[in-house]
Amino acid sequence: MTESFPASLPGLAHATVIRDLAPPDLVEHALRAAEGHLAEGGPLVVHTGSATGRSPDDRYLVRDDLSEATVAWGEVNRPMEPDAFERLRVDMNAWLDGRTVHLQTLAAGADPSLRTPVTVACERAWHALFAYNLFLRDRRGGPGGWTVLDLPSFRADPALHGTRGPVAVALDLKRRLVLIAGTGYGGEIKKSIFSALNHGLPDRGTLPMHCSANASRDGRVALFFGLSGTGKTTLSADPDRTLIGDDEHAWSDGGISNLEGGCYAKVIHLSPDHEPEIHAASTRFGTVLENVSTLAGGRIDFADAERTENTRAAYPLEFVVGSSTTGMAGHPDRIVFLTADAFGVLPPVAKLTRDQAMAHFLSGYTAKVAGTERGVDQPTATFSACFGAPFLPRPATLYARLLGERLERHGTEVWLLNTGWTGGPAGVGHRIPLPSTRAMVRAILSGALEDVPLDEDAAFGLRVPRTVPGVPDALLRPRETWDDPSAYDAQAADLARRFGENFAKVAPDAPDAWRAALPGA
Repeated sequence: MTESFPASLPGLAHATVIRDLAPPDLVEHALRAAEGHLAEGGPLVVHTGSATGRSPDDRYLVRDDLSEATVAWGEVNRPMEPDAFERLRVDMNAWLDGRTVHLQTLAAGADPSLRTPVTVACERAWHALFAYNLFLRDRRGGPGGWTVLDLPSFRADPALHGTRGPVAVALDLKRRLVLIAGTGYGGEIKKSIFSALNHGLPDRGTLPMHCSANASRDGRVALFFGLSGTGKTTLSADPDRTLIGDDEHAWSDGGISNLEGGCYAKVIHLSPDHEPEIHAASTRFGTVLENVSTLAGGRIDFADAERTENTRAAYPLEFVVGSSTTGMAGHPDRIVFLTADAFGVLPPVAKLTRDQAMAHFLSGYTAKVAGTERGVDQPTATFSACFGAPFLPRPATLYARLLGERLERHGTEVWLLNTGWTGGPAGVGHRIPLPSTRAMVRAILSGALEDVPLDEDAAFGLRVPRTVPGVPDALLRPRETWDDPSAYDAQAADLARRFGENFAKVAPDAPDAWRAALPGA
């Protein structure tokens, strides 16, 4: 019988193709190929090489009649000419000749009405396991699907392929094809499909979102938006609530649905005491641990950041006890925007007006901490539109308007939660204690703050609860936690200015009401 392969990958006919293996077999293949080793408890530990994170400067979209009319071109969405993409595709297919390729037939989208087939062809068994864990295990395939060809050993040629260097993550929106070359970082596989869905779902009346989601036992849904390091995965993994998903969701007329079948958790300093659900899932057979160190006897050292701060665990959603079996839920009644303010000036919790919600959604603010990245020696403000700018092919205001329409239609409350520093910036103050952050989340989701008076924060115009059960009152007013209030005022004014400068750049076409709701306006 003739094997059936995607038409865009004729090179598979000349490769040894291993199709749709289950995790035990994929682990065995990875071990035989010396791609990694087993740690205590059974997870597969792998190293991604020089790329320990995504390569955003090497991401390209094919510029054709479809993308020309819909894509917001710029630093995030770099154009690639169709003939350059075709040369890359042909050369990567030729590279397959005589090689072993793992093929996984999967899907994205828990909602059957939104489900999109995804075929991943990769040269590393652990990448196939990564894809198996992160996507839905739907083997039916079908029309309208996406194909990913992932070849870390292939190096793009800038002169031939129009790339910046040997790494390429190139998407052809019309042909529904992703080419990944020169990088071993697993996250490129999942985020390329998320980018594709971010382009296609708005045309189906659906908002794609970079957020986690959970639900109470009686079905009240909450969403958590936030950039890396803000607590999106940690705070959504709550033993008293059902985890719907930890990173990518869609909001359609029918409600919330997970776009994935697994979790991709950041695990640096992971603790069984503070994050028991994530720790348990990260330390069992079938999980992939990226760039995590091990000690004698295979003991896992989650504290070692020598290779990277961006250590990760990729595991199926069902590894989280009590997680959703459907990946679907109703419309959210609470949304939490997470930020880790390393300048120590934002209040730890605030209720947002509709216009403030739009302004903060388009801002997507957090701050990098000194020492977490090479060259970062002091807190650095980071803005990422819609809390996911690297994955948004279309203009940011399109996604913001879709969110605004849904907030109005369903009466959803939006809160800002700062998981960062208090008493001063990082290096002077201290991180807001996780138990206090969890208490604030519980208060927001339970409705315990509905009758609590709100005081306006003078620096940012935010409405801050006067009290929160289980949280010291002084913590709620950041200016009072600083030894020098005038230093707080100067730092807050500086951050407010940065909000305004960023907003003018990222959302010049935003309504005046959204602009007026910015911090310090």
